[in-house]
Amino acid sequence: MTIDVLRRPGLAERQARAAVAVLFFTNGALFANLLPRYPQIKADLGIGNAAYGLAVAAFPAGAVVAGLAAGVLVRRLGSARAAVASTLLTAAGILVAGLSQSVVLFAMALFLAGAMDAFTDVAQNAHGLRVQRRYGRSIINSFHAIWSIGAVTGGAMAAGAIALDLPLGVHLLISGVLFGIAACVALRFCLPGPDTEPAEGTEAKEAKEESRGKASAGGGRSAMTSRTRYVLAALVLIATAGTLVEDAGNSWAALYLSDSLNASAALAASGFIALVGAQFVGRIIGDRLVDRFGQRAVARAGGFIAAAGMGLALAVPTVPGTILGFAAAGFGVATLVPAAMHEADELPGLKPGSGLTIVSWLMRLGFLLSPPIVGLVADEAGLRLGLLVVPLAGALVVVLAGVLGARKRRPASDEGQESAAAR
Repeated sequence: MTIDVLRRPGLAERQARAAVAVLFFTNGALFANLLPRYPQIKADLGIGNAAYGLAVAAFPAGAVVAGLAAGVLVRRLGSARAAVASTLLTAAGILVAGLSQSVVLFAMALFLAGAMDAFTDVAQNAHGLRVQRRYGRSIINSFHAIWSIGAVTGGAMAAGAIALDLPLGVHLLISGVLFGIAACVALRFCLPGPDTEPAEGTEAKEAKEESRGKASAGGGRSAMTSRTRYVLAALVLIATAGTLVEDAGNSWAALYLSDSLNASAALAASGFIALVGAQFVGRIIGDRLVDRFGQRAVARAGGFIAAAGMGLALAVPTVPGTILGFAAAGFGVATLVPAAMHEADELPGLKPGSGLTIVSWLMRLGFLLSPPIVGLVADEAGLRLGLLVVPLAGALVVVLAGVLGARKRRPASDEGQESAAAR
């Protein structure tokens, strides 16, 4: 343990941490206000499941197309300004999507919102990591947990608006203005100056990069062996499995509960809320579970929970059982994406950051491909069969979890130091 871990952050760092937390919260809440309204929008537009699936796939498509440009925007505006500007444009895209009178305009608005959401995601994580370097210890997971709180809050706001029979346009305008103002206020407390300040522990990072360079220098060829390629492919599939399950809650939970199980519109929103709420719980306790049991065991158990919970809910379809099934799925996949990203960043034979970039980029295909595939299956055989993607994704994680790291035993002296630091 280094002395940086024990350093107390100053007022500027604490304010910046709170500001980044607000940005993550607004990012989670904005889109979550729209998701429970999907059944109403689908009914108003008069479209089938396949057309609906293709339309909502515009959101991840926008994120995939714009993802590579996010770094340019961050470098030009700075991470904090880029996060706030894209948050405001995300809110605008969501409002237009809710007010759309045609499926084409609906898809175009979702494409814009998805592109801006990708910018927000990169920018707020970049600023969060900058704050983390000032703290000298890991705090990035807490931001993602706060994102889940924002998503639950947004879903609850939508359920309340539906229960109050609030017009869709009024509801989305209120949420957009509210969270837009919150993001603008947060900007005032973000860290000033450029994002290129040196990170803490630079010497350790340089030593790590030198070690990687030596590992890949044998024979003048890249050390990216067939084993490394297999592991990287498995990590992409694990991360994609996590996104597939998340998308099932985003795009189909409310629709399945309302159309297939005849739940009320307000109650149908509970499927999405249950998934992201349980995901939040999984993220809060995930670090402790990984420290105790290792990434491999946690991911394998999570995949089993997702597969068994949602599989049982689909086998015996009831409203309470389905809500619990979505909760089990959310809890099961809570740690998958961070685990895959962490493992990819440690792969030998790759330049620093290359594995992380590949996994981050390709896992978006889960969000892009899932809605139209589920929609096509739903039109042919029913949405209940289409949602089998959730237990299948969980089963895939159980099979592939072996590529993740097992529990690492630490010296007793290190554990004692960490315990003392925590106190």
